[in-house]
Amino acid sequence: MNAAVDLYLDIMKKTLTNWVYGDNEMAPVNSDKPLWNFLIKKMKTKGYKVLYNKPFDKELRMTGKDWPPTAFTMIGIKRLNNLQNCLENIVANNIQGDFIETGVWRGGATIFMRAFLKAYEITNRKVWVADSFEGLPKPNEVQYPADKGDTHYTYNELRVSLEQVQNNFAIFDLLDSQVCFLKGWFKDTLPHASFEQLSLIRLDGDMYESTMDAISNLYPKLSLGGYLIVDDYCIPSCKAAIYDYRKAMNINEEIIPIDGIGVYWKRNH
Repeated sequence: MNAAVDLYLDIMKKTLTNWVYGDNEMAPVNSDKPLWNFLIKKMKTKGYKVLYNKPFDKELRMTGKDWPPTAFTMIGIKRLNNLQNCLENIVANNIQGDFIETGVWRGGATIFMRAFLKAYEITNRKVWVADSFEGLPKPNEVQYPADKGDTHYTYNELRVSLEQVQNNFAIFDLLDSQVCFLKGWFKDTLPHASFEQLSLIRLDGDMYESTMDAISNLYPKLSLGGYLIVDDYCIPSCKAAIYDYRKAMNINEEIIPIDGIGVYWKRNH
């Protein structure tokens, strides 16, 4: 273990989640932004406490259950720890392939992937940043009934432009040739992406369609010993897509929970 690398990556996680300045942020309960009202309702239906009218709560930020208004990522410290553990295992075992996230919001998880490569002076892998950069698609209820009534596409706050995400990489001096952007709907971009091998896939598409488009195009390129992480497994439509794909492809690897929201597994077959 390298103490300097560990310190750098720990600082990155605390910065990307806004752990450092969390005490200064407040997400209002009665907001004029409809996304907040949607998220509050969503979290309540899952049994989580919604503490937007109270000061920064480290436990909620640790598990990614408080939807921070200013952070670079929503996924919390535990899911970033999981991401780091997977990356370290990949490198330690020389598992070949690039890293990708599908659905990046402000780019936090992919920024961390690039920081990891830089910290370990790894130059032969790339980080792929796949997103529409225009929010989520309207549900195709005929083809994907599990997405019926999904309203993610109506929230402007989920639309983060390519330029803004690129600028977020640049803030950390991590915008370079090892970062590749795939702009567009997953069904259009992923089948034609130029990577041949992946060692880590991180899915964060919320919907059945987005999840299925991502996993069906990417999983065949995942190296044995590589990892598949699903950020939104707690959402029924996302979970259904994972179940259907695993059943169709006869995938039997154990699904391991991370923090009550995300899960992952290691590809062994």
